[in-house]
Amino acid sequence: MKKKVMAVVLGMSMMAATLAGCGKGGDSGVASGKEKEMYTIGISQFAEHGSLDNCREGFIQGLKEEGLEEGKNLTIKLNNADADMSTANQIASNLAADKVDLICAIATPSAQTAFNAAMEKNIPVIYTAVTNPVEAELATEDGKPVGEVTGTSDELPVEAQLKMIREILPDAKTIGILYTTSEANSVYSIEKYEELADKYGFKIEKAGITNTSEIQLAAADLLGKVDCLTNLTDNTVVSALPTVLGMADEKGIPVFGSEIEQVRIGCLAAEGIEYVQLGIETGKMAAKVLKGEAKASDMKYELVTESSLYVNDKVAENLGITVPDTMKERAVESFDQIVEKK
Repeated sequence: MKKKVMAVVLGMSMMAATLAGCGKGGDSGVASGKEKEMYTIGISQFAEHGSLDNCREGFIQGLKEEGLEEGKNLTIKLNNADADMSTANQIASNLAADKVDLICAIATPSAQTAFNAAMEKNIPVIYTAVTNPVEAELATEDGKPVGEVTGTSDELPVEAQLKMIREILPDAKTIGILYTTSEANSVYSIEKYEELADKYGFKIEKAGITNTSEIQLAAADLLGKVDCLTNLTDNTVVSALPTVLGMADEKGIPVFGSEIEQVRIGCLAAEGIEYVQLGIETGKMAAKVLKGEAKASDMKYELVTESSLYVNDKVAENLGITVPDTMKERAVESFDQIVEKK
């Protein structure tokens, strides 16, 4: 049975002045456990693309559901690093210097930089879209926070993805993966693919990059070796996904995504998690911390365990690929067009 993905309208008005009583970070409300009349949150988003945008929108919705709404009792300082680590570091330093009440960090690089900048200021950090908080050194092996930092994980359902690819491409032998060598989330996901690939009769070919300028050359080399590509939630690669899709399309090679937005813009299919809902859960965690109901250091990170299937019928038609009826029936969302990324 199909359902429409939740659409959340983001009203992100940037307020020019901080209201009295806001932005005292560890010096007021949150640290004392007393609920304040006004709060200031800094959002550090590592890159602008569909899944992270959905996390942000869901996060704001989750806060609203808990009674924290921008323009009423909440000020939001939104920042985007455009997939640049030095910018992410600067954003984190600025938010810490501003003594915001809480930082929401979206994606692993932003979470790491935010925590490093905020811990001396006693500012809690709530992250989302962090694939493996343990590998990112944000949590211990048993899931406990390493400080005033916690949030939600978007660990990929790698085995479900491999099973899906095998169902759609019964004769495929080699899967290619582009990834950023400096992103801990991507390195971890690659290891999971390599660990499980043989179980489904696949070989993994990978190509590591350090920035977006290397994607075109790396993709060209990879496409000459593989039967298909599968995409991670790698922020640098996802930012340039239209380029990869265009190159793959010229060679008639299918690209599988890792979440709904990648399928919407041209990936054939994906077994992924719902990022708006992930953001909502993160927002609710942040609300507890802001209201003094819980400390970030006492909350284990949360992991989404269920995945959903998304299929782009138009891409399948263009590639001459038949998606099994059983898969079409269980798809949560199917698309009959390719939406151009803005």
